[in-house]
Amino acid sequence: MKTEKKAVRRTGKKKISNADLYVMIFPAVVYFIIFAYLPMIGLIIAFKNYNYTDGILFSPWCGLDNFKFLFESGKAWMLTRNTIVYNIVFLITGISFEVVLAVFLSEIGGTKLKKLCQSVMILPNFISWVVIAVFAYSFLNFETGVVNRLLISMGHNPVQFYSEVGAWKYILVFVNLWKSAGYGSIIYLATITGMDTSIYEAAEIDGANAWKRIRYITLPLLTPTIITMSLLSVGRLLRGNFDMFYQLIGNNGILYDSTDIIDTYIFRALMTSPNIGMSSAVGFLQSVLCFLIIIAVNKAVKMYEADYALF
Repeated sequence: MKTEKKAVRRTGKKKISNADLYVMIFPAVVYFIIFAYLPMIGLIIAFKNYNYTDGILFSPWCGLDNFKFLFESGKAWMLTRNTIVYNIVFLITGISFEVVLAVFLSEIGGTKLKKLCQSVMILPNFISWVVIAVFAYSFLNFETGVVNRLLISMGHNPVQFYSEVGAWKYILVFVNLWKSAGYGSIIYLATITGMDTSIYEAAEIDGANAWKRIRYITLPLLTPTIITMSLLSVGRLLRGNFDMFYQLIGNNGILYDSTDIIDTYIFRALMTSPNIGMSSAVGFLQSVLCFLIIIAVNKAVKMYEADYALF
């Protein structure tokens, strides 16, 4: 009995000592309840013929009719393929460049130079996609673009980039890397900074050069972080970066076959036929498929190495 009372007292003291932590996390909990969990009630719109008069709860049910338009359009495969392929390429190239940048920054000796390089690499993340689209147009415009002026000065013919379907596969990947890689490298740089320096000192004493230290120490120790970030990114394989695709491509129908994704297609469909149920249905379908993908990938990682899995 006395032992139980002591255990209760210890638990009570522990709760009191952690009170400041509970206070700190309380705003985040409230935020997610209001903006993440409560809006999930609106998922029922995907199964209703929504109208503003009856509202979410009292609009008539329509079953799976809202899911049909995407498949009946004949573009379901093309949109799904583009969305998944672009996101996989963004994932692979993004993580690769982020790790390279983090390792590069960690190897820079001067503090001022390191801060300058890090600031320059992070800066693009804070530039709006609207501004980036203007930059892209200034570079790629057929008549006055910087790239075409350079090509003409070198004796080559100008290129109509906004009609070149194949070129935008590389342009989108490059722009995505330029904007996000620097900011994404912060997590990997923080992981490298927290590594035990005695391991590097021991390796240096044993004669390991910078490349060997990176290959045999830094990269293996970064592996859990890389896997965790990959798992978090996999959950968005069916959700494209709407801002990037819409701002850079816009309503250029010539490029739709190679650059159109689910999100931009749904947006244009809503502009012509404001059926909120259709967009909700696609959003619901994307969420379910993304959930199944992350469960499957996490299970595969767990079979390989249980410590690297998310749950």
